[in-house]
Amino acid sequence: MRVIICGAGRVGYGIARRLARENNDVTVVDQSPELVQNVSEKLDVRGLIGHGAHPETLEKAGAREADMVIAVTFSDEVNMVACQVCHSLFSVPMKIARVRAQSYLDAQWTDLFSRKHLPIDVIISPELEVGESILRRLRNPGAFETISFVEGRVSAIGVRLGEDCAVINTPLNQLTELFPDVKAVVVGIVRDGALFRPKSTDQLAANDDVYFIADRGHVTRTLDIFGHSEQQARRIVIIGGGNIGRYVARELEGESGLKLRMVEASKPRAEHAAQDLERTIVINGSGLDREILREAGTKDAETVLALTNDDQVNILSSVIAKREGAERSVALINNSDYAGLVEAVGIDAFVDPRATTVSTILQHVRRGRIKGVYSIQDGQAEVMDAIALETSPLVGQPLRETNLPGGVSIGAIVHKDEIVIPNGGTIIEAGDRVVLFALRENVKDVEQMFRVSLEYF
Repeated sequence: MRVIICGAGRVGYGIARRLARENNDVTVVDQSPELVQNVSEKLDVRGLIGHGAHPETLEKAGAREADMVIAVTFSDEVNMVACQVCHSLFSVPMKIARVRAQSYLDAQWTDLFSRKHLPIDVIISPELEVGESILRRLRNPGAFETISFVEGRVSAIGVRLGEDCAVINTPLNQLTELFPDVKAVVVGIVRDGALFRPKSTDQLAANDDVYFIADRGHVTRTLDIFGHSEQQARRIVIIGGGNIGRYVARELEGESGLKLRMVEASKPRAEHAAQDLERTIVINGSGLDREILREAGTKDAETVLALTNDDQVNILSSVIAKREGAERSVALINNSDYAGLVEAVGIDAFVDPRATTVSTILQHVRRGRIKGVYSIQDGQAEVMDAIALETSPLVGQPLRETNLPGGVSIGAIVHKDEIVIPNGGTIIEAGDRVVLFALRENVKDVEQMFRVSLEYF
């Protein structure tokens, strides 16, 4: 696939790295010579210095032969114009744009991005995506990762096993015997930094990071089995009143019984947040100021969300809040180099906006009938939601006979509105939704399983 990426910042770099790793023909465009040099030296991509919305730049980037343009510069307007130019002048089939300003995304302007106006096929709003990711983690406080599939009916959860977990040293096939009524299956384990797809005879160990796929209604029970019975937070402090912080606060205000406070260092932004929010107390001050955090009630807070646009502030304010008495902290971290610090300094979980955005884009890059994708462990594996077609090799025979690749594990099947946790005798039928886990080297195999064969026509 030939792809043009406009924007060589963190998001553009992350997308380029993933696509180049899969042997796509990638060209990255940016006005910054430093960013273009960085992406060209570190990745197997072509770098081009220029304005991402200018026709001559896009032509030099290969727009006439491109299959896709992904516009993720810092400017919404540049991203939108780049897609318009690629459509009008070069007939690029797929156009994806990052749009951050919520005014463009208001429901009353839904016709703006139609083919007769601004022909953009996919709009990505990082603030909304990240905000939803944070809200999902609040609903499952014992998990470090929570992803939804099949219109929210199936969840993929990441959880750390503690020393006191009752099921450590237990083979996975025995878990099925011990809890036959629980609709969940372990699909991936990270042990000593290495991610692998476990076999049924493998045992769980303390400090494993375990990924399981489950019926949404069985997530709480499964977390409890794995030693996490934490209750959802009712007292929450949000540090940062930007787009993400305000979005999370607005959504939480719709839930009864929550006590919400927000800390924002910028006075104009704090005033804007106070006007925008109804039930959230907004305090103007630094998230690094202990007195401000005490005023915000971190001593009694069950969760502190550090959501500023400064990674260092998010990390330090989370640490201070925990020392002031907060039970749990979640930090927004853009720079993946900081991710290793999280556990060392006592932060309970972090959210990587780049990973969230890259996963959203991969959903539209993947071939076959792929409805949803989420990248985990910095691209070491993906959880995918796909529709089984009549021509798929998975259809019409027991799973034990389908010769699945070793790095692929099917976690759930939605058949005629019923969620099924599969076993060796389960038969997938055409039209079923399949939620599965695939190691990076097996992603192409999954795409092939869910592609339409020529014989179908």
